[in-house]
Amino acid sequence: MERVYNFSAGPAVMDEGVLQKAASELVCYKDKGMSVMEMSHRTSMFMDIYNEAVALVREVLSVPDDYAVLFMQGGATLQFSGVPLNLMSDSKVADYIDTGNFAHLALKEAEKYGTVNVAATSLAENYTFIPEMDTLQLTTGADYVYITTNNTIYGTRYVDFPDTKGVPLVADMSSNIASQPMDVSKFGVIFAGAQKNIGPAGICLMLIRKDLLGKQSPICPKLMNWKLQAEKDSMLNTPNTWGIYMMKLVFAWMKEKGGIDAFYENNQKKAALLYDYIDNSKLFSNPVQKKYRSLMNVTFVTGDIDKDAAFVKMCTANGLQNIKGHRNVGGMRASIYNAMPMAGVEKLVQVMREFEKQNL
Repeated sequence: MERVYNFSAGPAVMDEGVLQKAASELVCYKDKGMSVMEMSHRTSMFMDIYNEAVALVREVLSVPDDYAVLFMQGGATLQFSGVPLNLMSDSKVADYIDTGNFAHLALKEAEKYGTVNVAATSLAENYTFIPEMDTLQLTTGADYVYITTNNTIYGTRYVDFPDTKGVPLVADMSSNIASQPMDVSKFGVIFAGAQKNIGPAGICLMLIRKDLLGKQSPICPKLMNWKLQAEKDSMLNTPNTWGIYMMKLVFAWMKEKGGIDAFYENNQKKAALLYDYIDNSKLFSNPVQKKYRSLMNVTFVTGDIDKDAAFVKMCTANGLQNIKGHRNVGGMRASIYNAMPMAGVEKLVQVMREFEKQNL
């Protein structure tokens, strides 16, 4: 069977070359006589993979030396608890900007460990925009400010970031990490579940400014303690060795293809093609304020649930999978991460055009 164009929000499309490389090394990695999945994480053969993965992350994402690189388990969602358990230690107050489902879940989790101030929210408007940065009600002396840089479900993204006046800025970048240039030094902590843009499900990449290590709560579980994880190279227990290896392959592929700048240019072109068609369509529409439209997750509707369902069915018949929108929003969603080729977006627009002709 031929590969389809997979528009899933995650686990998401991965580059075919990366998958082929992994397949070629699956049974026997280089001259080691075993699969990566069989290697002890304590051996030099795996540590070579680990060290290369860290080096590629630092190079491709331009991570400063004063940041720790961690490969954590539990996905990004575990860090909804990990962030307050590691940082909510002085004032026990944190500012959260509520811009979507995952930002909201994170703030509700943080309320278990201290006081959460909702500095701004777009909930009442169904998360169709990111609040303007000059409207934020930030708390003097807060332990940190928390944002989710891209809204996977509703299709929004931050185009600028809050001035926290020295308070650490924590960012969940799960669905747009490595998709555009980011100045890591603007953030105290960046974390991202890998399964959207940088690897398979089951691993979370973390970039943590080293001066923020060691602030954990006394009740912080050992495996969620960032300081201990940094001291032990993310290996307090057996790490997700296969996930680390796969992330290494993804970052090596990104480096080979020109790095972040090249991917950002391509991502802008893909998004522009799709949004331009939607904006000029008489059938499809996008509810998000244009300024805040995501480059990674494009949401759209026909305004008729039966037509939406028919369109999804037509997409499936044409090799375009996982176009159905999230249940919170309905309609359709095309996730066009780094590994989605332009040809996939072109095919989607072609099918949209054909469907529109048949339904007007």
